[in-house]
Amino acid sequence: MPAHTRFQAVLAEKLAESLTGPLPSGTPRRVHGPVALKGKATAVIGMRRAGKTTFLHQIRRERLDRGVAREQLPYLNFEDERLAGLRGQALGGVVEEYYRQFPRLRHAATVTWCFDELQVVDGWERFVRRLLDTENVEIFLSGSSASLLSREIATSMRGRAWAVVIHPFSFVEYLRHHGEPVPDRLDLLSAPDRSRLDAALRTYLVAGGFPEVQGVDAETRYRLLADYVDVAILRDVVERHGVTNVAGLRWMVRQLLGTPAGLFSAEKFYGALRSQGIAIAKDTVHDLLAHLEDCFLVRTSWVDASSERRRRVNPRKAYPVDPGLIPIFDRTGRRNLGHALETAVRIELERRGLDVTYVRTKDGHEVDFLARTVDGKMTLIQACAELDDEDTCARETRALLAASAEHPGASLELVTLAPEQAENVPASIALRSAATWLLADQLG
Repeated sequence: MPAHTRFQAVLAEKLAESLTGPLPSGTPRRVHGPVALKGKATAVIGMRRAGKTTFLHQIRRERLDRGVAREQLPYLNFEDERLAGLRGQALGGVVEEYYRQFPRLRHAATVTWCFDELQVVDGWERFVRRLLDTENVEIFLSGSSASLLSREIATSMRGRAWAVVIHPFSFVEYLRHHGEPVPDRLDLLSAPDRSRLDAALRTYLVAGGFPEVQGVDAETRYRLLADYVDVAILRDVVERHGVTNVAGLRWMVRQLLGTPAGLFSAEKFYGALRSQGIAIAKDTVHDLLAHLEDCFLVRTSWVDASSERRRRVNPRKAYPVDPGLIPIFDRTGRRNLGHALETAVRIELERRGLDVTYVRTKDGHEVDFLARTVDGKMTLIQACAELDDEDTCARETRALLAASAEHPGASLELVTLAPEQAENVPASIALRSAATWLLADQLG
């Protein structure tokens, strides 16, 4: 059978299955902001195994619940060995096959196409643009984050794409996944409800939010998460970008994930590798960090500065995309809830679509986050697991007050696991329970 005919037969089979088979379900995911824009394809991106495919099926289920007919919700997954070598020109055939089966829908009704792992098809971009231009459709794409990066979409789709990022479970998604009730009113929590949420948060900060590791034993969780990191390194960085200095790359991953919320200086890292006899160029260090951010394994924050030079010469703070990754690389053997909490807050700020930097004042005080909304509202945030030590509490509040003098108008928040432990916190600083802060829809 010719390859073209074989491809069309496989695609027709998969199309029929998507329109008649059971619709997969999963824990509903929350996305801040619009999921789709008229006239644009929605690219669902994020770390591997974070739940992008489940989100596509969630979109289909939501459309079905709104009264959209099942036949208007086709789904195709291109990660199938029978489709190896498929090119974009052949994709038009499956669309024509679809409209041969449902001719009344052509131009008369909006068809929601969901394409999973479409990046494996060479020339997919032209196919998607043509489909947007010629048919009454909305299009959702998902796949390997290294092949569906925001900037790559912007180039290949020529302004016809809208990116939606799916992270591992947030705390509220974690609660719902485990069947835990989510309170409607965070300001009216009973003592038992607060205790329940606090206990759940401590478990979340250790286990993290990757869907597949929920409910498994610690050994299995460690192995799964370590595999996720290995696959991201090898497929999303080494293969995708042709990286040859794999030793330097793995060293960087161990440092970034093993020292969460730590300061990362490309210059110092370059020097450290050279001292260990690992040859690497300075530009390569910057490239490797960019690749790790592109595949969502690592998130970084720049220092807040009006001067681009000051921003560049200061180290960045680096975080894993999920607190569950921290125990895999932290060799100290201790449960560092402080770094896990700071990581969870950093990723939550990103989920909410906020611009995030960190602050270093003229006097050397450091504040974990300066979060800005699109309308310019600023919030200075310190994340600290425990405040029962008087010196720790004084240090955290002192840094916030010093930063507020340089950022007038910013509100101040101190996020902690046990706010009842804190004493002598100035009235200008909002003392926030980490559990309720993470459940809030917005700052303030």
